[in-house]
Amino acid sequence: MFSKWKSKKEEKRAEPIMKITAPVSGQSIPLTDVPDDTFSGGHMGKGVAIEPIEGKLIAPFDGKVAHVVKTKHAVILEHPSGLQLLLHIGIDTVSLKGNGFISHISNGDTIKAGQTLIEFDLDAIRAAGYRTITPVIVTTNEEFTPTVDYHYGQVTAGMEHILTVASMQ
Repeated sequence: MFSKWKSKKEEKRAEPIMKITAPVSGQSIPLTDVPDDTFSGGHMGKGVAIEPIEGKLIAPFDGKVAHVVKTKHAVILEHPSGLQLLLHIGIDTVSLKGNGFISHISNGDTIKAGQTLIEFDLDAIRAAGYRTITPVIVTTNEEFTPTVDYHYGQVTAGMEHILTVASMQ
């Protein structure tokens, strides 16, 4: 008799939590195309990767900085919903020990969408023999297993959506 009505939990599950805009400009590609099994195998979570055309990583949403890696090549951001997003600049770039990266953020900082988080030197990274491809990953945990829709193609940082995330709690 009331089957057409959805419970609050069902309604919440059906609604997207958020649309995540590109944190870097470039070409958005499937995560499976990343030349590192940690990312391409989905071990870190679901997402996409972007081949950047400029060395500027921006905040894709308002939130906070959960963690900046000491070598400045990666950051975990937290949305007010609890969703966490890993932004990892390049492959094996931890080996650069921070050279070529300038962080404008610290752990615990409040961030606004569009704010510059990290600047990085694409030429220096490539000259050192590393790939600049940048995975953008929705991290998962036991309490949160998201449904993620992917959007591929040319993207401009802060403009196009690359991920749509819905809860499966």
